[in-house]
Amino acid sequence: MTESPLSPPPAGPQPRPLGTVFVTGGSAGLGAAVVEAVLACGGKPAVLDRVAPRASVPSVEVDLADGAAAAEAVEHLALAVGPPDAVVTAAGIDACGPLAEIPADDWERVLRVNLFGTVAVVRAALPHLVRSGGRVVTVSSTLGLRGASDATAYSASKFAIRGFSQSLAAELAGRVGVTCLVPGGMRTGFFDGRPEQYKPGPDADLNDPANVAQAVVTALRQPAGCEIRELLVMASGEASWP
Repeated sequence: MTESPLSPPPAGPQPRPLGTVFVTGGSAGLGAAVVEAVLACGGKPAVLDRVAPRASVPSVEVDLADGAAAAEAVEHLALAVGPPDAVVTAAGIDACGPLAEIPADDWERVLRVNLFGTVAVVRAALPHLVRSGGRVVTVSSTLGLRGASDATAYSASKFAIRGFSQSLAAELAGRVGVTCLVPGGMRTGFFDGRPEQYKPGPDADLNDPANVAQAVVTALRQPAGCEIRELLVMASGEASWP
């Protein structure tokens, strides 16, 4: 008597294909790492940033502090490469220092880029994402969980992004997936040009942005009906959390 071959185990939920992913701030730092991670997984990234990306991918040069220009850039890319299946809002800036010493325009520009730029891009992409059942990954920070001295503009923008993301997830539940990424410090050019007192110390444990980008891809590829709503990713020795 011969034994019948074992039946293969039932297939589990399959990861979503990435499709076309619009990435703000995709020319450097975390955004550039997301572009590389999307390419490596067979997706098609397209970049919105003030400068052209190093990677040979479609892009539009735009100042995300200008909401109308940001919306136009989304539509330009949608016509050029096709509508987005996902959006990752990785663009971000900072203005360090005591509140009384930061020029009002510099302080407000942090909010315009980090928060209003995020909202403008997501709003413009939303009709496309609803049609495709797409995904959004917004980028907050561990300083969106706990404020720090001399970081009022940055913390205000990152706290607001978390609130925006939570409300958006409730609003779009079942239609568009929303993940709020909360990264710790990373080894990027984000700290360049700051006064020394606002740069990480020589012993700071900073994450590789490629690691964080892999977490972004994981969120984007969750199967239909499953979402990662908030995602904390940081180096093991991160000092800003908990």
